[in-house]
Amino acid sequence: MLITNSQPILNPVEQESVYRVLDSLNSDIPWRSLFPDDLCSSGPHGVVCGYTTMPTDSDPGTVNIVELSFGFVSDHNPNPPCGVNTSGFDPVIFSSFPYLQKLFFYNCFTQQPVSLQAFSLVESVLEELVFIDNPSLFGSLTESIGNMTSLRRLVITGTNVSGEIPDGFGLLENLEEATLSGNKFIGTLPENVAKLKKLKILDLSRNGFEGNIPAAIGELENLIKLDLSLNNFSGGFPASMKGLKCLELLDLSYNRFSNSGIPLFFSEMSKLKVIHLSGNELGGAIPEIWGKLRGVNAIGLSGLGLVGNIPSSLGLFLSNLTYLALDNNKLTGRVPLELERLKVLTELNLKNNSLSGRLPFSGKFVSRIGRKLGVQGNPELCLDRGVFESFTKINRDLGQLKVCNWPSSFNWVEIGNSKSALPHVSRSSSICYKVSSLLAMFLWFFF
Repeated sequence: MLITNSQPILNPVEQESVYRVLDSLNSDIPWRSLFPDDLCSSGPHGVVCGYTTMPTDSDPGTVNIVELSFGFVSDHNPNPPCGVNTSGFDPVIFSSFPYLQKLFFYNCFTQQPVSLQAFSLVESVLEELVFIDNPSLFGSLTESIGNMTSLRRLVITGTNVSGEIPDGFGLLENLEEATLSGNKFIGTLPENVAKLKKLKILDLSRNGFEGNIPAAIGELENLIKLDLSLNNFSGGFPASMKGLKCLELLDLSYNRFSNSGIPLFFSEMSKLKVIHLSGNELGGAIPEIWGKLRGVNAIGLSGLGLVGNIPSSLGLFLSNLTYLALDNNKLTGRVPLELERLKVLTELNLKNNSLSGRLPFSGKFVSRIGRKLGVQGNPELCLDRGVFESFTKINRDLGQLKVCNWPSSFNWVEIGNSKSALPHVSRSSSICYKVSSLLAMFLWFFF
């Protein structure tokens, strides 16, 4: 139990080093006069101290800088704002903080170039290194990254950092998040990524990576998010990916994967909630795997070259589905009535396929989804007049959509508590046609 009233103070070397960092990031603010006292007791938001020697009855202990966050994010996170002129910034100064665990920069390096390599001098106790929206940050991940053995979180997004991922990356055995999106990285994803057994997030989106996904990726058993979108990855999907039993978000969209179809082994990844594969020429039909993926809430399958029908199982099993994109494919046949069972669906895109027949949705369903319902670009698809009128109220761009003229296509009728469809009959103006149509209705209802 602490009985002393003494409070530990930050040592003068670290106090002065904080002032130097603040001045180099924004010299327009008088940091020393605004925060003249001990920075551990009255410092700016983003400067965080922690005990490195715990207090006792006779000793107040010692405190050191453990977190430094720069760049105003919001009123909730009002970190010290960075200025336009950061030419005096020198990352070497961070070697003055031997207990620094987190280093965060948001929108700080926007004009004067700063090298990423200079941050390798930060002591190995660093657990989080975060750069978000710093377009003047350049350089590459060097082998020295492997010296940061305590690193749990590495985030570099929206920078000009380039080059390949070095072999030393596989030495970061404590890494839980690697978000390297929106940079200029190139090369392949190395096999030694499999050494990162604690990894939960791997986001390499919006770079220039290429080649195949290594089979070793299936060894990342704790991975929750895998985002490789907007790169140049090619080939197929390795079957070893079924080993990603904890994966919830999978985004492989807009790469160069081809001719592999939608893998059946996805059904073994039972925790999947988000599947985005759009923009790859996969081909094939939509597989019947949805009964084993009932937790999925978003599916993006746009522009895959898909053929065949839309399976009704999408509506039967995916009660949590909020987003379904099947546009710009080669899908044929009728739109399944079961899709209307998706009560939380907020966006449905079926544009630019070869779907036909009557759109089996009620006006209520159409109104609920509103402008996020896309069915244009299917010339043989028609809408009931009431649905057509509901649609025109929310979207006047109907393209080639037309009102159905029964019995030129399916006509949905109530039979008991379910809906069924009358068979398709060619349009005719003859009396024989009208008689045969009435006879067909009679036989349908009573036999």
